[in-house]
Amino acid sequence: MSKKIALILFVFISINAFAGNKIKYYFNQPVDTTVATAVKAQSLINCSADTLIAYLNRAQYSLDICLYDFDNDTNVLYHNGVNVANAINNAYNRGVKIRWIYEASCGNSGLALLNTHINTLGSPQGYPNYTIMHNKFVIIDGNSSNPNDPIVWTGCLNWYTQQFNWDYNNIVIIQDSALAHAYLGEFNMMWGDTGIAPNLSASKFGQYKTDLGKHNFTIEGNHIELYFSPSDNTDSHIQSTIETANTDLYFGMYTFTVNTDAGLILYKYDSGIYVSGIDDSWSNSYSPYGAFTSTLGSHFKVYTETDTSLYHNKFLIVDPSDTCSDPTVLTGSHNWSNSANTHNDENTLIIHNDTAANLFYQYFKATFNSLGGVLTPQTGCTHVNVPNIKSAENTTVIYPNPANNSFSIRYQLATTQNVTIDIYNMIGQKVVALVTNELLEPGTHYINNSTLIHGVYFVRFTIGNETYSRKLVIRENR
Repeated sequence: MSKKIALILFVFISINAFAGNKIKYYFNQPVDTTVATAVKAQSLINCSADTLIAYLNRAQYSLDICLYDFDNDTNVLYHNGVNVANAINNAYNRGVKIRWIYEASCGNSGLALLNTHINTLGSPQGYPNYTIMHNKFVIIDGNSSNPNDPIVWTGCLNWYTQQFNWDYNNIVIIQDSALAHAYLGEFNMMWGDTGIAPNLSASKFGQYKTDLGKHNFTIEGNHIELYFSPSDNTDSHIQSTIETANTDLYFGMYTFTVNTDAGLILYKYDSGIYVSGIDDSWSNSYSPYGAFTSTLGSHFKVYTETDTSLYHNKFLIVDPSDTCSDPTVLTGSHNWSNSANTHNDENTLIIHNDTAANLFYQYFKATFNSLGGVLTPQTGCTHVNVPNIKSAENTTVIYPNPANNSFSIRYQLATTQNVTIDIYNMIGQKVVALVTNELLEPGTHYINNSTLIHGVYFVRFTIGNETYSRKLVIRENR
């Protein structure tokens, strides 16, 4: 595909927080804020590179960059005459330690713009083995002693003009030390070392990597899952997320080739779940395209590639219209293909948060409408007269989650309250009654349980007048 090269003067914008102060979501194409439920999504039209530069400029100690493609057409003016390569070199000149992993089969011509003392490592396998280093993430100050410093920049964006400005991409930025350390572990495994220079004899890519086991995080009260390919069997987590849909489901995909994923989506559609999707025309030659076209009909749209743009997203939105379910966003570098699941180096985030789900829905709706589609508003469970739902939800923790068998629940009561806690399976049947309308005193309460077989469940909490749900995953013991 061609990459449009142009000299563009970008307008710098301030960086606003979404869904809390530590997690931000951006889109480089239009959004439809008429369907915003709490926060309006923000599109960085012609200025996503500005935002990247602003974050690179924040680095005090280290930048660990893991990027599929960085081309020298980014050598154009962005903010105050600084481009991406300038920002990297400026960081190096102020003493920031920089390590860079790239896909060796790509041109990555932008690397020639970097200070020659910056250490880089190209993936050793490349296309001959149908394996690519397809990640797109940056870890800023990952090992800082201040837990407020580490930041992860990720999403599906490569670094060149077409990707920044015309292709459809999303960006997720998370400030969290534990998550940053999980990304660092993956980076170091590919780098082969924790130091500034790569160790070629110890570095591992693709099918040679191992699962480091750091998958579940709680950030601002939100459960966030992280998986790397191919070691973590990411497609199984994609399927588990699809299976949780109770009201509505939306997908936006550049490459969609996995029939099992498509089959689960169509099963949800046949079960009465509202389903809608967008694929790039790159996927037209694969069987999911035919299945979606014949079954979803007007609920499915194809973005036709041009010489200057493509639909490069890889995301899933589950139940943005149903706050009593588990509104979720799945996104990252991972296309829904067998290669991404079994060969490529990829990263995937699964974010359990109703605001995040609505922000991505605003983005999805704008694109779907621009392709001639019409979405029917869906209404799931809504919380009526529950003004403090978020503060109550943040006092409840299920751990570990996912669990292999036994799990625990911890919840706090500020005052004496009537409490009911039940567990439901995926078809809405109550399978366990943990607490039934008990009047409990203020303080921290604990429940341990090991009665569930493997599967996906919802734990329904009714505390006083407040009701909300949390997803629970029980893994099969192997």
